[in-house]
Amino acid sequence: MIIQGRSISSGKASGKVLKLEESFGFLGGVEGSTGELDSGQGNITGRVFVFPAGKGSTVGSYVMYDLAVHGKAPAAVINREAETIVTTGAVISSIPMVDQIDISLIKDGDEITVDGDAGTIEIANVKMIESVSSVIFVDGRVLMLQRPETARSFPGVWSLVAGKIEAGESPDEAAKREIMEETGIAVGNPDRALDPIFVRENNRIWKVYPMLYRLSSAEPRLNHENLGYEWVDPKDLPSKKTVTYTYEAIMALLE
Repeated sequence: MIIQGRSISSGKASGKVLKLEESFGFLGGVEGSTGELDSGQGNITGRVFVFPAGKGSTVGSYVMYDLAVHGKAPAAVINREAETIVTTGAVISSIPMVDQIDISLIKDGDEITVDGDAGTIEIANVKMIESVSSVIFVDGRVLMLQRPETARSFPGVWSLVAGKIEAGESPDEAAKREIMEETGIAVGNPDRALDPIFVRENNRIWKVYPMLYRLSSAEPRLNHENLGYEWVDPKDLPSKKTVTYTYEAIMALLE
């Protein structure tokens, strides 16, 4: 799967991901002669080094150059948001770099190709699936469905009315079909829709179209895909185990 970002430093390289969840400073964060991270989280030599953003002293740029001189530099760098220190270090060290990437879609150990000329990354063996996720809102409560442990995606958690978009369907058409199939509820056009959000699950990235349907009443009749349902006050959703970004999508739709 290819994800478009922004080109920071030219060149193309491939490798296995080493990912950090927090901003990283090269000065004091890595040994320039070995590539070993001072935190003990691994060695960045030849890896696609993924972290949110750089931080710390401008000397960090020269630490990156020192890594390159010793043959211990990362194969490429991916950031959520590039800043001057890492940008300068990548350029002077000829390390391909791309930013404006949602790094939540990348997992440690992924095989990735970074194209610093095109500003893209390609994650091997990961495919994107388009889907819809619909908020059925009645009397201040949201319809939540309980997924079985045998479900192929997000087993055992609570979800909105969701499903894949079939070939030839628009997101709106898919939402209406899924709501009818899973709950027996007929809906018209959505009251609101958001731009798609992206969610990583194993070797899939779900491109999800969130939609809101405000109804005066509804009586769900579930099919075999879900174990049960509840009408939930949105403020109580954080206490439930749900599909990733469910609460955030609901609150954005209800704003």
